[in-house]
Amino acid sequence: MATIHCGGDGGRGHDYVQQRHDCNGDGSGPGFESDDGDEGCDDMGLTEMALPPPARQQDPHQPSLESNEQLVRKGAQEQGAQLSELAVPEPLSSHDRVFDEESANESARRQQSLEEVRKAQGAAPTQATHSQVATEIYTVSWLIFFSMMGTLARLGVEAITLYPNSPFPSRVLWANLGGSFTIGFLVEDRQLFREEWGSPDPNAPAASHGKIKKTLPLYIGLATGFCGSFTSFSSFMRDAFLALTNALQSPSPTSPYHTDPVIFPRNGGFSFLALLAILITHPAISMAALQVGAQVALVTQPLLPTIPFKLGRKILDPLSVLLGFGCWLGAVFLAVWPAGNAIHWRYRAVLPLVFSPPGCLLRFYVSKHMNARIAAFPLGTFLVNMFGTALLGMAFDLQHASRIGATNSASCTVLQGIMEGFCGCLTTVSTWVAELQGLRRKHAWIYGLVSVGVGLGLMVIIMGSMGWTVGFAQPVCG
Repeated sequence: MATIHCGGDGGRGHDYVQQRHDCNGDGSGPGFESDDGDEGCDDMGLTEMALPPPARQQDPHQPSLESNEQLVRKGAQEQGAQLSELAVPEPLSSHDRVFDEESANESARRQQSLEEVRKAQGAAPTQATHSQVATEIYTVSWLIFFSMMGTLARLGVEAITLYPNSPFPSRVLWANLGGSFTIGFLVEDRQLFREEWGSPDPNAPAASHGKIKKTLPLYIGLATGFCGSFTSFSSFMRDAFLALTNALQSPSPTSPYHTDPVIFPRNGGFSFLALLAILITHPAISMAALQVGAQVALVTQPLLPTIPFKLGRKILDPLSVLLGFGCWLGAVFLAVWPAGNAIHWRYRAVLPLVFSPPGCLLRFYVSKHMNARIAAFPLGTFLVNMFGTALLGMAFDLQHASRIGATNSASCTVLQGIMEGFCGCLTTVSTWVAELQGLRRKHAWIYGLVSVGVGLGLMVIIMGSMGWTVGFAQPVCG
């Protein structure tokens, strides 16, 4: 195994650190596995870990997301595929970083896209070791913890943007903006995890950083757990359908944190324009936020601190087990024994937190095993987005049914937890727009249009079949 030691002192010989290695076989860029068949990059199927820089120009000679997908196809068949997030290259192309000395030195290096990274990832399976088991436990723990933090962030953003005369009625837009911005920042950042570069030389090239950073449990938790849970594709599709049917409630004109129950009728043409506004604004704002986050990472690089090696590996990673499972267990206890009004307490945050980790973990493993199957179409992300969208539509119907969520407070709060927690964390916009940015233009259009078309079609079938027949009743916990 090609082992990388992240420092010269003996204190950096942590057992699960030693499995990390050059994920690029030829050393030309991040995201490749070494030729010896190690599983140090077992999570490279995640889109966030393989995407090319989003600011690059369309270049027929430049590798794209499809090429990276093909690079890992062999590894996907032999190891159960890999997560796209863990192979995402830096969001900005080399000409956007020429002011940086390290970037200027490697500007001539051929950029790797997600498809190429996945093509290069072909390795034979190896037996799990104690270090791999420890890394998996830490990764799952970080995902649990950050899925809950992402859910809280999304709910908080949706709450503070509910004010009179708000410019946009679909409040999840701002959560999608925040998650896309954050993942752009994390992918481009080369300072926070600098001591994990695998070299004691502080002036080591940025390529050394990319080979190590995206395999770290903390980084996976932030990129896949927090950003993926902060954003929600299913809520985006729900608001698109409600706009189409003139059922998307606007903020109250007088009271903050309240919606206006009165919706005035309008003709179908205006509803179609409202649908287009939702479908265009969400992807456009999220993709712009991805680019801005990457630019901010470069601008603030001299100001950012570096997480010390010992702090990250010997303190934070073991602490993640306590944080992740402890917070999840605490949310369960608060749901069983609420500290205040039972309906309000469970509806607003507690039950969404209880259902958040299962949604995030399901997305993580489905993406890990499915995203590399089709180079030009990230199948794992597509499947979880569609499944989560369909499930949210069914939960919305039940919550607005006269004999279920409209009259039974317990059912109403549980369904709200499923929609905001499980479906919100199962589906993601940050990964979706990052994939759109990384794919070749033709494939990006196909992937984006199919995702939106199928998602909206599911909402029309599931929510429309009830809304256009018996109608929606006001939920008792709303």
